[in-house]
Amino acid sequence: MVGIKQYAMLPKHIPFYLLRPVRLLRDYDRVNLRADLIAGITVAVILLPQAIAFALIAELPPQMGLYTAIVGAIIGALWGCSNQIHTGPTNAISLLVLSTLLVSASPGTPEFILAAGLLAVMVGLFQLIMGLARLGVLVNFVSHSVIVGFATGAGVLIAIKQLLPLFKLNFPNHNLLETIEGIFVHLPEAHFATVVLGIATIILIVAIRKINAELPGTLISMVVASLVVYILGLDLHGVAVIGQLPSSLPPLTDIPIFDLQLIAELSTGALAVGAIGLVETAAISKSISTQTGQRLDSNQEFVGQGLANICSGFFSGYPCAGSFSRSAVNYKSGAKTPLSAIFSSAFVVIALFTLAPLAAYLPRAALAGVLIVTAYGMVDQEEIKRVWRGTWRDATIMVVTFLGTLFLHIEFAVLMGILLSFAGYIIKTSSPQVYEVLPDNEFKHFTPQPNKQSCSQLGIIEVLGDMYFGAAHHVEEVLLDHLGKYPEQRYLLLRLHSVNQCDFSGVHMLEVIVHSYRERGGDVFIVGIRDSVMKVLKATESYDYIGTDNFLIQDAAIKHLYYRVLDPTICVYECPIRAFKECQNLPKPDYHVDISLHIEQSNGHINTITPKELWHSLHDEPQPYILDIREPREFSRGHIPDAHLLPLPHLLTSIPELPSDRAIVTVGRSDRRSRRAAQLLIYYGYTNIQVLKGGMIAWETENRLVAVK
Repeated sequence: MVGIKQYAMLPKHIPFYLLRPVRLLRDYDRVNLRADLIAGITVAVILLPQAIAFALIAELPPQMGLYTAIVGAIIGALWGCSNQIHTGPTNAISLLVLSTLLVSASPGTPEFILAAGLLAVMVGLFQLIMGLARLGVLVNFVSHSVIVGFATGAGVLIAIKQLLPLFKLNFPNHNLLETIEGIFVHLPEAHFATVVLGIATIILIVAIRKINAELPGTLISMVVASLVVYILGLDLHGVAVIGQLPSSLPPLTDIPIFDLQLIAELSTGALAVGAIGLVETAAISKSISTQTGQRLDSNQEFVGQGLANICSGFFSGYPCAGSFSRSAVNYKSGAKTPLSAIFSSAFVVIALFTLAPLAAYLPRAALAGVLIVTAYGMVDQEEIKRVWRGTWRDATIMVVTFLGTLFLHIEFAVLMGILLSFAGYIIKTSSPQVYEVLPDNEFKHFTPQPNKQSCSQLGIIEVLGDMYFGAAHHVEEVLLDHLGKYPEQRYLLLRLHSVNQCDFSGVHMLEVIVHSYRERGGDVFIVGIRDSVMKVLKATESYDYIGTDNFLIQDAAIKHLYYRVLDPTICVYECPIRAFKECQNLPKPDYHVDISLHIEQSNGHINTITPKELWHSLHDEPQPYILDIREPREFSRGHIPDAHLLPLPHLLTSIPELPSDRAIVTVGRSDRRSRRAAQLLIYYGYTNIQVLKGGMIAWETENRLVAVK
């Protein structure tokens, strides 16, 4: 009862993932049995030689490849997600395993074999935790370029390393350059019969593929090579053979799971193997699902891969992953459910008991030939070209991973490629597109139109991307740059339809922008805000700071701003731009002077005077000449005593006669139009010009006396 109670306390998704075999077997349709059996037999024909060959890449005993093939396929099928994916030893993972194991032991030693099992368990635990924690989404952030670069580099390394058994050469080599140099130096020592047998195997595989790609060329070539060795007795004349394989089920191995020093030595490699295994498997399953229409659960697949590796480690195997070649054959052979992979394992078990003695004559050179052909297939030239023609980030990741695989520790190269993928993603998301938009010619959609003039009072900015801590600074810089470039646009409309997430950094950024516009007498309005972002704004009280009235409905936003916020006198008398549908019927002003609409004077400083200073100066002699440039309706509601009305449009159309022996103070509602009037007067030749700071709004705020007509 206690055990059941504890199990019930687990998060609901964990039992769901672990009980996958129950659902699989319970829902199995016997109609699929024939198709699954045929696919299983077909895959087993490929799996048998591959398992032996891939184990040799890792410099492990051939039977470990077979044990991995049996256990990995069964467990991966029962707990995985994809109906067609086939789990087991792979060429790239095998090479990565070898690189990792060399840190702790020498090939051929018992320690090397035990380390391989421990590595599989460590990889499996990492993958299992990823799946149970529902972190399957993280695999989407690893660029496909990492796989392309690693597979290409691994293919080159495998092909070069297999030249040694192909020529039967033996010399110390620790890296790619040493291996290449050693091959040229020791080439005269090559064993003639071994070379002929290996090259003949390559030619036979290629020929069979040319004749009929459906035939198991690899298996046929290995059988033929074994028969040649047996008939001619080449094993007695120096041709190296695999030797007889044990005819038994995968035995349970005592893994040193408490050897902390060994665990520390293997940890980096385990992370690299686990990550590459998951990325490869996810890529394969997605590729097949696009053709089958199956809906995948990446977390379930992670659980399957994790358990497959753990069981493989404990049952005398080494790390495994989804195989692209076998999964493709499985799909093309008509596999309907994961049971096809289980059937392939069953047939390998049968072959292990019946054909194991024949492996005594299987030449190592033939396997080298098989691996060289396989390695050539790993270099996907079309995919390399596509990546190269794509973005520079993808091309860089591919090249760096490729070169790292060739010349660095492979696990480090893989992790470096993965880190570059994450870095590329962070760079991309931290610099979302932020640009000005305007209505199209039909006034139905907002689009970037760099060649079209924007409204003189209102800027409209679209943000394409999340406003999280990594992107907030970039968005803020772009918005402030826009404010600096268009200081006359006192109002800003932010379109946030594409912002799905916003953290406190994004909230703070919005408040900075709102404050910057309000300091200039303007404001910021927002449309298209999503519920997730609104929730954050309300929780941080930023919603109250921005103001309820500043969140507008998209379809009515421009109309609301045009009739209730923007200065109509600027629209009617000053602005020649007709950006919105609402202002299309306004006449375009045509004045005889060209004074910019910018608040700041472009060719000099404009003096200002505060309401308090102006009030005191009204009692001085001579009094300043107060020029009110507002509209008559505004003037009639209230004005400074002794002010003279001269609306800005009249000032724009004719040169006024004003006193030159005293200061002229221009007054507007705020100080926007009055600054422009001051610019005009300076343009006309007047020198002693001042602007009432804050305009009539500031004057009334200080409770100064106002004359009313």
